[in-house]
Amino acid sequence: MPNYYKGTNSNLLAMQIDKLEKLIPEAIQKLEKIKGGDNLAADLSWCWVSFKNDENPVGLLEKGNEAIAFFKEAREKNSKAASKKLVEGLEKALS
Repeated sequence: MPNYYKGTNSNLLAMQIDKLEKLIPEAIQKLEKIKGGDNLAADLSWCWVSFKNDENPVGLLEKGNEAIAFFKEAREKNSKAASKKLVEGLEKALS
């Protein structure tokens, strides 16, 4: 396991990855539908594929947190822009 996982519980990490497997594609689809989210969707998609290849979470964490902030801002304008469940799920999985 790479150094950045040192000291983490591997079962916990596997659970988070399982959650991300479901949440990231949903987040990408939602970003593509919200005005101004196209570039972030592309970046998040690239980071997700990169993470699956090299297991380095740095880019995924950065873009995932940007997506959370984007969704929260979009929800302030329109509460149906992104589900509360999606935002909370991403926050939990990326923490």
